[in-house]
Amino acid sequence: MIAEIREGEVYEMRRQHPCGGWQWRVYRVGADIGIECLTCGRRVLLERRKFEARARRLLPPNA
Repeated sequence: MIAEIREGEVYEMRRQHPCGGWQWRVYRVGADIGIECLTCGRRVLLERRKFEARARRLLPPNA
């Protein structure tokens, strides 16, 4: 379980996006988590529980 999710954080997901990207930036936090693919710019809303299950790790700010 992820302690706290903040806007602007970048996460590596467990599965690769069809465009080839692994990294997603959080742009919205609430009951649903809004994430944006850093490779193609696609935006997706996920339920918080699904996001927590699919996120592999939080990347450092300089990545």
